[in-house]
Amino acid sequence: MSCGEPHEKDCSEVLDHLYEYLDREMPAGECAEFQVHLDECSPCLEKYGLEQAVKKLVKRCCGHDDVPTDLRSKVMGRIDLIRAGETVPELSVLEQAKHEQAQREQADAEATDAGGSAGADPGDARAEAARAE
Repeated sequence: MSCGEPHEKDCSEVLDHLYEYLDREMPAGECAEFQVHLDECSPCLEKYGLEQAVKKLVKRCCGHDDVPTDLRSKVMGRIDLIRAGETVPELSVLEQAKHEQAQREQADAEATDAGGSAGADPGDARAEAARAE
């Protein structure tokens, strides 16, 4: 996207790094250049406002959920790989987490089957006893 006006920093470059600016992950000097561009370019400012609103909405709606520690570390590891220019595994972090969760559930189910009702929930036993009466 380009507004057609000349700027020191091109519109496409601003939009490519918009989330770095929004997340305050950009060096201060570049932030100042972005702010100058946004002050001059209404289409980019509009896009910035939209992305800022989406980010606030997501935070309001989803910001209270605790992120599992292992998922957070996997995501950060993937980000580090990408920044280092290394090859990224084929599975997405979410797919990988789902796969590992399925493996844990399968192992738990096999352990429960092997141990009979030894690992059963006491609440289940009470409910079953109440049904028997």
